[in-house]
Amino acid sequence: MKSIAAVQAVVTDDEYDREPTAAELDAIDTEMPLIRAEVELLDAQIIVLDRVPSELDARRLRRARRRVLAARRELANRSAVVTGVGA
Repeated sequence: MKSIAAVQAVVTDDEYDREPTAAELDAIDTEMPLIRAEVELLDAQIIVLDRVPSELDARRLRRARRRVLAARRELANRSAVVTGVGA
């Protein structure tokens, strides 16, 4: 009886079966305020998806957009200081 084992190398690499490194976890932790702000904006957008936004909904959307912009600005400023841009 012949063996029918695969002749090719493994298609998926073991790289995907590992835990995140400390550097990757630090990067996620650094971006977490932006991630939270984007999730909050997405929640506000989902709420008004199937209806006309009320004044409260419009205010919630504006605040969520401002938080996203502020978090992006803070992240960009932090990375500019770390890389030494503008110094």
